[in-house]
Amino acid sequence: MKEPSVATILTSFENSFDGFGSMSTPLYQTATFKQPSATDNGPYDYTRSGNPTRDVLQSLMAKLEKADQAFCFTSGMAALAAVTHLLKSGQEIVAGEDIYGGSDRLLSQVAPRHGIVVKRIDTTKISEVTSAIGPLTKLVWLESPTNPRLQITDIKKIAEIAHYHGALVLVDNSIMSPVLSRPLELGADIVMHSATKFIAGHSDLMAGILAVKGESSLAKEIAFLQNAEGSGLAPFDCWLCLRGIKTMALRVEKQQANAQKIAEFLASHPRVKKVNYAGLPDHPGRSLHYSQAKGAGSVLSFLTGSLALSKHVVETTKYFNVTVSFGSVKSLISLPCFMSHASIPSAVREERGLTDDLVRISVGIEDADDLIADLDHALRSGPA
Repeated sequence: MKEPSVATILTSFENSFDGFGSMSTPLYQTATFKQPSATDNGPYDYTRSGNPTRDVLQSLMAKLEKADQAFCFTSGMAALAAVTHLLKSGQEIVAGEDIYGGSDRLLSQVAPRHGIVVKRIDTTKISEVTSAIGPLTKLVWLESPTNPRLQITDIKKIAEIAHYHGALVLVDNSIMSPVLSRPLELGADIVMHSATKFIAGHSDLMAGILAVKGESSLAKEIAFLQNAEGSGLAPFDCWLCLRGIKTMALRVEKQQANAQKIAEFLASHPRVKKVNYAGLPDHPGRSLHYSQAKGAGSVLSFLTGSLALSKHVVETTKYFNVTVSFGSVKSLISLPCFMSHASIPSAVREERGLTDDLVRISVGIEDADDLIADLDHALRSGPA
């Protein structure tokens, strides 16, 4: 038989430890586990160190990503923080300029406190990657598409360069989900997901995933950090994630179809200056993106040329919630410079091409025509 699709894996994954045939993974809502004796330990002792419900989610994520192991954390940022703890003082991280605001804060304000040197570059330019990586570089940090400008990075090529110099490659795949992209197959060593987004899908929990492939020592070190730092995901959040993930393939398909229609509408609208979305034929990274992903996803951004107009659009739409995050069944809208990326100094944002009028949309599962009519009204009713 051929390998099952992601949609089939999501709905057919079973609980090997459950002896009662439960269709839903049992929730082991416990902090501790009774031991067989004072000197012999059972398979679980303390939920910080391990829990059956968490193990099911970790096994499923490893299967989805074709990873050797996966680990569930209390948030995407907790997962990324653990990755930075793989490095020692004096070692270097090479990271993209256009990345999630929380990641930017971690790299610019937290990692340097531990003596880690962080170099920021335009990862769409291979020449900058080659120049930045040196003998002290231990990690290359990528997003593709990037957040919020939706730029495309050649993951496979950069992984080859990084590995030649002995560095690991981390890809934050939150914006794509395992349905659309599997960076480990492109050469990445670590894939991170903010499971808060598409994996859980309903804006009702915080969670992060690290999926790793390659040397067993890497997985062992991440497992050690997860336990030592107490950042493992709680059983109830694991259970919620397992419930939400069953419909991820359906949700992503609908969200992406909606996003394509909305991107095409915005690209033709007289009050929109530019749309960032790899599904559009004029996106400069379109060919590269489709060589490493199955679709363009459901996050897009656009420019109006006017902060006043962009602010009006965000605040006037009826079917979009004004908030951060993405991947929810509900459509979301924001001004990244004032929300998710506000911690980046304005001068730095301007230097990177991240302007105040940029609007980011996470498209949900509503009717696409309703969303388009909503955006059209907001754009046409805005200030000149």
